[in-house]
Amino acid sequence: MDAAVSGLLFRDAEIGGRGRTHVRVVGERIADVGPHLTPAGSEEVVECRGGALLPGLWDHHLHLHALWAWRRSVLCGPPQVEGRDALAAALRAAPPDENGWVRGVGYAESVAGDLDAARLDALRSDVPVRVQHRSGALWMLNSAAARDAGLAEGRHPGIERGPAGVPTGRLWRADDWLRTRLPAGPPADLSAVGAELARYGITGVTDATPDLTTDAIAAFEEGAVPQRVHLLGMPLDAPAPRRPEVTTGPYKIVLADSGLPSLDDLTGRIASAHAYGRAVAVHCVTREALLLLLAALGATGVRDGDRVEHAALVPAETVGELARLGLRVVTQPGFIADRGDDYLRDVPASDHGDLYRCRRLADAGVPVALSSDAPYGPLDPWAVIRAAVKRRTRSGAVVAGGEAITARAALRSYLTPPGDPGGRARGVRPGAAADLVLLHVPLAEALRGPDATAVRSTVIAGRRNGAS
Repeated sequence: MDAAVSGLLFRDAEIGGRGRTHVRVVGERIADVGPHLTPAGSEEVVECRGGALLPGLWDHHLHLHALWAWRRSVLCGPPQVEGRDALAAALRAAPPDENGWVRGVGYAESVAGDLDAARLDALRSDVPVRVQHRSGALWMLNSAAARDAGLAEGRHPGIERGPAGVPTGRLWRADDWLRTRLPAGPPADLSAVGAELARYGITGVTDATPDLTTDAIAAFEEGAVPQRVHLLGMPLDAPAPRRPEVTTGPYKIVLADSGLPSLDDLTGRIASAHAYGRAVAVHCVTREALLLLLAALGATGVRDGDRVEHAALVPAETVGELARLGLRVVTQPGFIADRGDDYLRDVPASDHGDLYRCRRLADAGVPVALSSDAPYGPLDPWAVIRAAVKRRTRSGAVVAGGEAITARAALRSYLTPPGDPGGRARGVRPGAAADLVLLHVPLAEALRGPDATAVRSTVIAGRRNGAS
């Protein structure tokens, strides 16, 4: 990011997809909007030539530290890697990290079936290897990694064991435990992640990582990324963040499909969060998880801001209940484009219409916000917008076409504030934060074929990035 300037004047910018006017930024705020503004003093003038000037995009669900780690890992899944031979080649070509380990990401069973220690040994056994499933819920370790991590004596419930009690090398939702057994790596450098986000026009993100460590929170408070950050993983008893650019969101609860909690347990966790004055953001990717959540909220009552994360499968009969309870949905139609062919193959045909609903939820009055779930889903918001419009898989098949929404509606969800995902969109108006994205073209043209190449420049708190 460039140093803050004393002022910016955007000349001849399209605002709200309608008229063209000028916009003045002073410090971190929009100072004025109008057709008669003229350059003042030494402020920087940006000639927009009719390009749309929008509020900066907000990704309502991603994982910043995981995204950094993903960029340092070897890709082990489609479309880059298809088939056992390609996986073996990718792992064998990967240089070990500073601790002698190889870290793989993005694995899917379509590549080489279920992986365990023995199968990974056949692919690479000379160094410790760990491969993450593309869902983020499962780690698969070869024998050297299992030995170094101490799986045999480990007591985490997510350690999968064979009939004789010997670990298979598979760990379910054991990230925090595994982290304590791995050699210490370098601290995350999120600056490159922040720059990548800015290139897409993203000026704010909601980090959905649960149970954030003190180190992770400290990194955000120290300005590790230029974007504003809304945290779902803040512990219930944690003090409010020190920097105004970092805020506390609803409390993240994961309903793992590998082992759902009891109704009493979930009800207690929701009630506890509500007692602390926090709404909840609940990870739901299966029908059973959603039904369990609705039952729990029926017992606890709903707090304003309670939201369903992912909502990967939403049975038609639950749409009305979601609306009645006043819940929000933060979903990722980008998975349709990224994994849709797998869904069509692996998910029962009777459930295809329930996948990553958008339109029916919105029509029922449920606020819907789009997001990436990066690194597990596509980060590019313009690709997510295309997926919401087209609902097409890599092969061109359409998944739940009736759930398609317009490009304008999809973009609008990215313009809603972190505390009101899917609610009222932010605008370019005096007094608003100077978090802006300038496009090369008018909005209507950009929406005819949503693409990140339309982004010309991003402004975060009055600081410009990627100008041309």
